[in-house]
Amino acid sequence: MNCRILHERPGRLRVHMRQCNMSLSEADRLEAYLKGISGVIEVKVYERTADAVIRYRFDSSHETEKSPERESILRALSAFDYDRVPELPVPHSSARALQHEYEDRMARKFVFRAVRKLFLPVEVRQVLAVVKALPRLWRGLCCLLHGRLDVEVLDAVSIGVSLLRGDHGTASQVTFLLGVGELIDEWTHKKSVNDLAEAMALNVNQVWMLAGDGTKVLVPIRQVQADDRILVETGNLIPLDGVILEGDCMVNQSSLTGESVPVPKGPGKSVYAGTVIEEGSCSIRVTKAAGSNKYDQIVRMIEDSEKLKSDVESRAAHLADRLVPWCLGLSALTYLLTRNATRAVSVLMVDFSCALKLSMPLSVLSAMREASRYHITVKGGKFMEKVADATTVIFDKTGTLTNACPTVVDVIPFNSQDADEMLRVAACMEEHFPHSMANAVVRAAREKGLDHEEMHSEVEYLVAHGIATKIGRKRAIIGSYHFVFEDEGTRIRKQDQKAFDEIPAKYSCLYLAIGGVLSGVICISDPLRPEARDVIRHLHEVGIEKCVMLTGDSRRTAEAIAEEVGVDDFRAEVLPEDKSDYIRSEQALGHTVIMIGDGINDAPALSLADVGIAIGSGAMIAREVADITIAAEDLTELIFLKQLSDALMRRIQHNYRFVMSFNGALIGLGAVGLMPPGTSAMLHNGSTLLLSIRSMTNLL
Repeated sequence: MNCRILHERPGRLRVHMRQCNMSLSEADRLEAYLKGISGVIEVKVYERTADAVIRYRFDSSHETEKSPERESILRALSAFDYDRVPELPVPHSSARALQHEYEDRMARKFVFRAVRKLFLPVEVRQVLAVVKALPRLWRGLCCLLHGRLDVEVLDAVSIGVSLLRGDHGTASQVTFLLGVGELIDEWTHKKSVNDLAEAMALNVNQVWMLAGDGTKVLVPIRQVQADDRILVETGNLIPLDGVILEGDCMVNQSSLTGESVPVPKGPGKSVYAGTVIEEGSCSIRVTKAAGSNKYDQIVRMIEDSEKLKSDVESRAAHLADRLVPWCLGLSALTYLLTRNATRAVSVLMVDFSCALKLSMPLSVLSAMREASRYHITVKGGKFMEKVADATTVIFDKTGTLTNACPTVVDVIPFNSQDADEMLRVAACMEEHFPHSMANAVVRAAREKGLDHEEMHSEVEYLVAHGIATKIGRKRAIIGSYHFVFEDEGTRIRKQDQKAFDEIPAKYSCLYLAIGGVLSGVICISDPLRPEARDVIRHLHEVGIEKCVMLTGDSRRTAEAIAEEVGVDDFRAEVLPEDKSDYIRSEQALGHTVIMIGDGINDAPALSLADVGIAIGSGAMIAREVADITIAAEDLTELIFLKQLSDALMRRIQHNYRFVMSFNGALIGLGAVGLMPPGTSAMLHNGSTLLLSIRSMTNLL
């Protein structure tokens, strides 16, 4: 497409697309296309002028016109064609359409008012003032008929009194300002919800697609079209709506239906984006490509879910409603003392409801949006409030305090077995299950060139325990110490006991037993995240009283890790139910508990904790039940989350103080006759707007 460079400086281009007009859809598609170019940092497309502003990475060693990123962008712009990029997903409810709609509505409102004042005679304007006031008078009357004293009653009384006094100008001005305020309220709230939904919708980027010959190919989700086949396995999210072709599975649909129990799904059954496969795997024929379905589902979740409402938001709404009778009473008292209706109306022009009911949700939505920019997904405002109040943080070890990239460092054979043979057997059993330690075993066997073709009957996976099968006529098991020795009663030959006792405590171990006798121990090193110790220290500095590590490892291993990372307490050889029991005991002591985990076995504890935080690279079921998800790259995001939550609570308290003091001052000035009704209404609505705008700014 032809375009012209309007302005440029190092790292920034402004180009004009040579077309008569640009639709909202075309602007969205162009923006999505430009964001996909390597080296591009940020893109903003202005559909009204058909311009695009592009920020890109710039190396100061290059001249502006010779920058490879710049040349790549210009080549991509030259090759761009709206008809050649149909696969780019464009949300049905785009932020651009929302902005366009409300800009037009606001402009029409001001233009029509200016036209009425300039060209219509006084008598016509008075009739219009009455007509415009009727809906507000009716809403106030409805509130009274239902026995409620809401802010609508204040508005109706103030407008009604002005009309009865023959002051049509004040009534018209108040009606106009109230309309502008409501439009801004609606606009800012929808924009915040829309921005947050866009951030939360970008969680699945790649899927396994089945080619015609049955091979699996990892592709970007935007390339998947209707009727393509995708594969989803245990613990993973179903990324697109579709129908199961092959396989039976148990699907957790709580995100859509609220059902706490997974439902069975088989061939021919429909499945939906956002649900999670807890057991089994299946191939799915896609019925809806990536785009608006998941986005709209998230928007509905944010708008409708009570999770969005934090306790402070609810308290603000209740306080605003309770103050309405006091405002009415004060207005009546002002009239009784002064016999001045103008002063009484000035008092009625000011209420606490708008500012309190709008600024609190906007503060929460802004904090959630800011968190999403740092790859932290928060499912509701009340969870940030709980993070601010938290006193205890509980960590799972593997994949949370460690990198979840374990490697096999040694294979110790027992019962006169060969080390390579035991590694081969272990890899044969472990290859069926997507777990970090299982992957380490399979990877080690592959690196040694050990062929581990199927040699056993059907395997059984026991969550948080291990794997059991039969090799020949002998029962073979592999898993944790608790599972192998305590549950299964595996014995160690006397001549092997000394070697067993000398296994280094710093390693995590998988124990392999065949025929009830210990046959091999696979020593696995899963190094701590380099930032783990600093994160624990910083958590204490920002107000966390107790950091605890829970792990299924042996006590020796857990003790060594706990000492290295610096937690206050630890529990070893724990099962999923043990984690839940520990959380209950902490909550019984009055502590607000955060649980951080990444595995399928962490799901019950994540659900039970006051705040469940899942690691982004962990099992999908853990991310589904968790209240907050952080990216896998760096645990320091926990510190940012705590600081952000604390800052949110401080902003909310500041908003409380400002609303009460500023509006209280306006009421006082109106009562003593220093503030006319129109000015009171203008300052009240203006302060609400400014407070709302401030509430939408970043906290950190």
